[in-house]
Amino acid sequence: MEKVPMTKNGHVQLTEELERRVAIERPRIIEAISEARAHGDLSENAEYHAAKEMQSHNEGRIKELETLLALADIIDVTKLSGDTVKFGATVRIVDEDTDQEKTYTIVGDPEADASAGRISISSPIARAMIGKEVGDSIEVTAPGGARGYEILEINYV
Repeated sequence: MEKVPMTKNGHVQLTEELERRVAIERPRIIEAISEARAHGDLSENAEYHAAKEMQSHNEGRIKELETLLALADIIDVTKLSGDTVKFGATVRIVDEDTDQEKTYTIVGDPEADASAGRISISSPIARAMIGKEVGDSIEVTAPGGARGYEILEINYV
């Protein structure tokens, strides 16, 4: 199996989610199944089927989290530095067409959340930025067409 790169913060968040799903969600769902079972005929019991589906989803996510955490290659971003973009970098870029600035932190796939400014190392924009320096221009091919960006700032925090 291949190691999954992630930041210390991402590892903590996934660990907390796993603990919450095991300690809180699992018992709550088991209770909901027991309660629905008490209502009688299971073949036409919507509450029972909904609770079983929730259980299936929760158990699947628990297994996924356990696998991700077992394969985690935790990278301490505070120990990184340099003038080029690499995993863990927080990069401020500007759209060359609209002059709109954006700031992204390059993280591992499991912790990516573009709406929170965390993009996956495997995303097109992160791949275009890797190895670049402040002042470099990058071109990203997106579903809406190619976009040009300039790197304004690189930080490792």
